[in-house]
Amino acid sequence: QVHLVESGGGVVQPGGSLRLSCAASLRDFEIYALGWYRQAPGNQREFVAHITQHGSSPGRTTYADSVAGRFTISRDDAKKTLYLQMKKLRLEDTAVYYCNAEHCVEDYWGQGTQVTVSS
Repeated sequence: QVHLVESGGGVVQPGGSLRLSCAASLRDFEIYALGWYRQAPGNQREFVAHITQHGSSPGRTTYADSVAGRFTISRDDAKKTLYLQMKKLRLEDTAVYYCNAEHCVEDYWGQGTQVTVSS
């Protein structure tokens, strides 16, 4: 059974930083494309960031416009862990953050971690 477990959420003031982690039990972690998504109350789940699987070069990254320049997605295939470094957090970044792993027809989600930005 595959498990994706997010951690690192919490309460932070505007302008602050957090680093989310997603530990995976995937057998061949390095073949999966990985992403972060978030869902605020009353809203649909939305894309945050994505990183491709490593091949001959480091994974390519993509960001939602709302987080570009503030968030950084990275992966450590040896540790089977995905990260999201979040800086300059804003009130509107408050949401449950989910990690995702996909490869061909496989698509896995974590249970989410709450990030609350509040003054």
